[in-house]
Amino acid sequence: MKRSVYLQPSAIFWDRSSRHAIDEADVPEWKGLPLAGGRLSFAALDVLTRSSPETKRRTVILGDAFSGDWGREALSAADILQALSEPRARVAGLSLDRPRIMGIVNVTPDSFSDGGQFAGTEDAVAHGLRLVEEGADILDIGGESTRPQSDTVAVDEELRRVIPVVERLRAKTDAVISVDTRKSEVMRRAAAAGADILNDVSAFTYDPEALEVAAETGLPIVIMHAQGDPKTMNDNPKYDDVVLDVFDYLEGRIQACVAAGIPKAKLVADPGIGFGKHLHHNVAVMAGLSLYHGLGVPLLLGASRKKMIGQLCNVEDAKDRVPGSLACAIAGIAAGVQIVRVHDVKETKQAIEVWRACAAGTEKGLD
Repeated sequence: MKRSVYLQPSAIFWDRSSRHAIDEADVPEWKGLPLAGGRLSFAALDVLTRSSPETKRRTVILGDAFSGDWGREALSAADILQALSEPRARVAGLSLDRPRIMGIVNVTPDSFSDGGQFAGTEDAVAHGLRLVEEGADILDIGGESTRPQSDTVAVDEELRRVIPVVERLRAKTDAVISVDTRKSEVMRRAAAAGADILNDVSAFTYDPEALEVAAETGLPIVIMHAQGDPKTMNDNPKYDDVVLDVFDYLEGRIQACVAAGIPKAKLVADPGIGFGKHLHHNVAVMAGLSLYHGLGVPLLLGASRKKMIGQLCNVEDAKDRVPGSLACAIAGIAAGVQIVRVHDVKETKQAIEVWRACAAGTEKGLD
């Protein structure tokens, strides 16, 4: 499904004034509406319409947006605006009134960023506990690398890698545990072992039984955009407009999840930086992050140590991309992203706390 109109919040700021309801009468006096019900507000909108050869964009202030004549697009624009402003539900018990950090635990021998470093159960558990101490709210445990050109891992091998780590961490920490997998049997076994979130880079399309199993578990799920399979996804990705095409795909997957019995309140969307996207696609999606609030679900950003940073800054070794990773995390949080998925938890937490204090103009009341 392709929409004809999209709304991207702009003029985003930390709102120090009292909140305004979306149906208040004093529209001309509004200073902004809350972005996804959080501490940030927005005072203007970029209105995007699909047109050949390029997407048309115009910026309007909120007052003009409400008083303007939207014609045939009135209902669609009103629905998106409501979705942009309404508060998000908790995710696995976590409130989203502040940015949440998802720490990465790769139980794989071939991850692009730390291949093999935490492949053993003991090392993975110790790493996960260390990330919690550093400030991770969520631990994302994965047993299959989905880096470009990676091969599929057999179900039995992925279970062997992941389940013992989930079980051990569940016994040792109250942190939220997410499992990064495309396979329904791993999802089922992980949920039984104590996982709190299912995170699927294929948006529950790789395994025909994945959506049914996810619905049966009752757990929150993360749906991510990717064009193609990890083995070939970056060979020749093509888009009409990558920012809007990603929105359309995620909106379609949200509808599929709801139809499968998964409430929208249990969904999180990830635009999929690096998955079937070249550099120009990735930076366009980063610039368009606030548009995805129109999906009406919390947003997750996973740009940590990715190739995009290396391409922009000529940094070959993924472990040397920490400064760029922090920049991506802050760019996402400044656009209202609720969850950032990162390798470097301690550094990310410090960057977020400093940014929040500077944006709020106070060090008080930000916990």
